[in-house]
Amino acid sequence: MVSIILVNYNTYAYTEKCISSIYEHTRNTAFEIIVVSNGCSDRNIKELLDTHPLIQLIENSENLGFAKANNIGIKAAGGKHVLLLNSDTELKNNAVNIAQNCLNDHPDIGVVSAQLQYPDGKLQHCCQSFPSIMGELLETTRLYKLFDRDKIARRYLNAFLNLKENTYCDWVWGTFFMFRYDDLELLEQKKLSERFFMYGEDMEWCYQFMQIGLKAYYCADAKVVHHLGKSDFGSNSKKFETIIRNEVQFITAYKGARYAFAVRMLRSFKFLLQSIKDKSCFQFAVLYANTK
Repeated sequence: MVSIILVNYNTYAYTEKCISSIYEHTRNTAFEIIVVSNGCSDRNIKELLDTHPLIQLIENSENLGFAKANNIGIKAAGGKHVLLLNSDTELKNNAVNIAQNCLNDHPDIGVVSAQLQYPDGKLQHCCQSFPSIMGELLETTRLYKLFDRDKIARRYLNAFLNLKENTYCDWVWGTFFMFRYDDLELLEQKKLSERFFMYGEDMEWCYQFMQIGLKAYYCADAKVVHHLGKSDFGSNSKKFETIIRNEVQFITAYKGARYAFAVRMLRSFKFLLQSIKDKSCFQFAVLYANTK
């Protein structure tokens, strides 16, 4: 069985559509749906039970953040596999079963993501590389053009991967994030890290799975519409600041302060060069230069 966990924070309408899409498209897989509501104020979340009486509903009195809310849902899970699914998504095909088969067929895979699409069908780059000095140097200087594109893309520049093909990668977004329940016992904390309130937690989760010998996998065969940003909080400016701050904290925690400083400066220089053509990139250059 797959335990599907949705964290809801003032996204009632999207959550309801997401649940409906799960029932519509999921076949040949037993599943349960656990909705964790994070102190919402937009609508009485209990109304979901009127249309979907089989779901399990957990209500938090306040917004505990994405990671902690998911861990609460995981504690209530009864499935062999766990799928963390954003409330602002809709399944387009039998994505749950397809992802589950990936885990069953490949013991070296620890985390499976899906092909994420905007509502207009454009693909989202949900498979990424861990921040690295070499990756930043290759991208900033464009030296990657001198090497085999596929090898460089897989190792350092996951943003250049063919999003229509299944592939291993460093880390995947927490938007669609499936793993084996038992693998949590192999993690140091026996649960998903709650270091970050929101943004960056998925990168750290994949890194911690990598540390126990399990890989992240982008499964393009599983297709999901993602209404990007509908489950976020705050303004875009606040979002960018949080993402960059958490990213720097992640690099510092696992690579050290000097390594993080080098990546920050390379990122800042890269966005400074890009700001010549696109002035909006200047804010990223400043944020990376000043964030510690």
